[in-house]
Amino acid sequence: MTTDQERPRKADREDPRAVHQRIAADLRDEILTGELPRDSKLPSTGVLIRRFDASNATVQKAMGLLKEEHLVTSRAGASTTVTAKPRQVMVPSAYSTPAAPGEPYRWISEAEGQGYRAASELLSVGTVEAPREVAAAFGVEAGEPVARRVQILSLDDQSAELVYSYYPLAIAEGTPLLEPQKIRGGTPALLAEMGHLPAPGGTVDRIAACIPTQVQFVALQLPGELVPVLRTLRVVRSTKGVIIEVTVMVKAGHLYEVQYSF
Repeated sequence: MTTDQERPRKADREDPRAVHQRIAADLRDEILTGELPRDSKLPSTGVLIRRFDASNATVQKAMGLLKEEHLVTSRAGASTTVTAKPRQVMVPSAYSTPAAPGEPYRWISEAEGQGYRAASELLSVGTVEAPREVAAAFGVEAGEPVARRVQILSLDDQSAELVYSYYPLAIAEGTPLLEPQKIRGGTPALLAEMGHLPAPGGTVDRIAACIPTQVQFVALQLPGELVPVLRTLRVVRSTKGVIIEVTVMVKAGHLYEVQYSF
């Protein structure tokens, strides 16, 4: 019988990307995982030429990609310095619970706890026709009217997450959910005040790595066409067994790491 270890491997398979993109990919990973910490110096051009067996022009082209993504910076005649922090580690179970009275939205406090300047900008509030996947999550027909709040979350003044949050009109009408202003503590805190508490184990996330749409690319100010996004469809069920919120969150893939505990 042939085991997995004995099966032939495609040893001749090569990375089809241009050499400068491959170099940038390896260095990007080292920066975002903290192997090359913020404020550290990148290896010299000569070291990178030998490491990647590439020309000076190719290495400089790779550096151009990293600069474009705001991961490194350099001046003429000076070494290249890492300016990016490692990816922010997001723990959904920590920030999806309602904030305590008077406290800021948990996403913001969690990010600030990791040393970021975090902020949110409310883009729009209103009643819209439910997209098909949102309607399916609520158990209604596509096009059914629902309340929607759209916001951009930022880290260190850089757009990090585009958020579309949907609510049944039976819950949202006549409440701040349909008012064009920020909600102290975020919508989880407001829903809890209204008696809509999330059930333990009642929140389900569906996550996919995607190529950004035009709207996502512009809203998140993505630094290059090769940067993916993490798209999360979150469905929140209350202790009464009712779906109280469906949210689509699109995160800039180069800024985030998502942590789950089982």
